[in-house]
Amino acid sequence: MTAAVMAWALSRLAAGQRVLLASVVETAGSVPGKVGARLAMTPDEQWIGTVGGAGLELKILQRCKEHLQKQYRPFGEVVRYGLNKGAKGYEVTPLDSLCGGQVTLAIEVMIPMPHVLLMGGGHCGQAIAKSLDALGWHHSVHDTRTEFSTEAMYPNAQHRSSVSVGAFLQDETLAGLRRFSDILLLGHDWSEDQERLLGLLHLFHDGKAMPDGHQGPRIGVIGSRSKWQAFEKTCLEQGIEQSILDAVVCPIGLNIGAESPEEIAVAVVAQIMASFKCVNVEASTWRA
Repeated sequence: MTAAVMAWALSRLAAGQRVLLASVVETAGSVPGKVGARLAMTPDEQWIGTVGGAGLELKILQRCKEHLQKQYRPFGEVVRYGLNKGAKGYEVTPLDSLCGGQVTLAIEVMIPMPHVLLMGGGHCGQAIAKSLDALGWHHSVHDTRTEFSTEAMYPNAQHRSSVSVGAFLQDETLAGLRRFSDILLLGHDWSEDQERLLGLLHLFHDGKAMPDGHQGPRIGVIGSRSKWQAFEKTCLEQGIEQSILDAVVCPIGLNIGAESPEEIAVAVVAQIMASFKCVNVEASTWRA
């Protein structure tokens, strides 16, 4: 059962979902679940496995739901339950049970490894891909120019695509996009980036979700404030809600004075790392 739980958890992490894993790590006396018993849960409240059933499991399932609602970074805790409503002791939570023993569980919220979709395979895309490779993170690339999405140029990409923007987006859904932690619009042509942005945000709008990195991937656009203002105007005219637009980052990258593609890559990847680890970075610094 442990192998099945871990395989399920890893498959959900690979799909871009956060996973909470609860494991029995220590027992004393009579308890329903032995050391090694595990259950895993995702934010949509799907779960697999068991830590022993009965009142203990109900308590743990509720705790899992609460943590998944509020924890967007790696997180862990150890909890100890006394399976008797009169249980006493240091850091022991009593349960209305007749088992009489004690059980200690480790609870961990696991965050999927960042998987960045580079929509634009030019100089900045190549530099960002190299920085992502150095961190062991995943990336995929899309560029309508075949020569900018080749295996030679992006040898470690999970997926490479050179179809049109419309063809790339036509079969995408909000659920499918969750395989990416971040989508960066780095196109060589502003009109292509605008088409990408509109297509992506319509998916968010129709799915009633915000691109905040929790319900869907974060979206970032390379370029100036004037470029973003033009994009914003077009999106509003096409019915995209302002609240969805406000969650898009443009320009991308921490404000470190980056100029070359390699420097921009450092600024952008650092920004993703800050979001991934929930570091409090002031809004004024989120600019290349």
